[in-house]
Amino acid sequence: MPNRLRLTIFAALALAGAAVPASPASAALIETSDCDGAELSQPFQRWNDERSYKLAPGGDAEGSLSGWSFSGGAKRVSGSEPFAATGSLGAASFAIPAGGSVTTAATCVNAAYPSFRFFVKSSGGLLGLLPAMTVSLVYRDGVLGLVEVPIGTVLPGSSWRPSPVMFTGALAGAALAGGEARLALRFRSIAGTWSVDDVFVDPYRRN
Repeated sequence: MPNRLRLTIFAALALAGAAVPASPASAALIETSDCDGAELSQPFQRWNDERSYKLAPGGDAEGSLSGWSFSGGAKRVSGSEPFAATGSLGAASFAIPAGGSVTTAATCVNAAYPSFRFFVKSSGGLLGLLPAMTVSLVYRDGVLGLVEVPIGTVLPGSSWRPSPVMFTGALAGAALAGGEARLALRFRSIAGTWSVDDVFVDPYRRN
């Protein structure tokens, strides 16, 4: 398959992945087992979100950041979201200035990992622009290597708050990878300075 066509199909499927039903022909590629044994919690329960989530590797900004990448002045800084969503109040978060980006370490996803959330706040903005940040999925494809799929923007706000539920496209991304895939998330500031903390992925397993 030509690379350009493959990329187009990949992007379209990733954006619609959570809504694509499994057909008998593709059932072998639809894996829903627990792919990494990560501990689950309900960090967004106070916001009426009963989903169980796993913390992305290094997603609390507190320990090792192996596999993470930073550009354009983005870095780990002091100060954490105030809700103790991981079970204890943290001491650090990620700061992303305009033009900067943060890419998480990759984590295992399959058809059972349809969404993710994180905590965020923003400030500033140049030339009267409101702060703006994009969020992208970064999957590894066997032909194209790393494939970045933009999935949306985050509304600005000066206080820490949970992000909306955002979708991983894991059904399509994992199917193209043979059942399981490695997913990273990329946060890129277009305007203003953004703070991101406690990045969680929903494995769809219910209590």
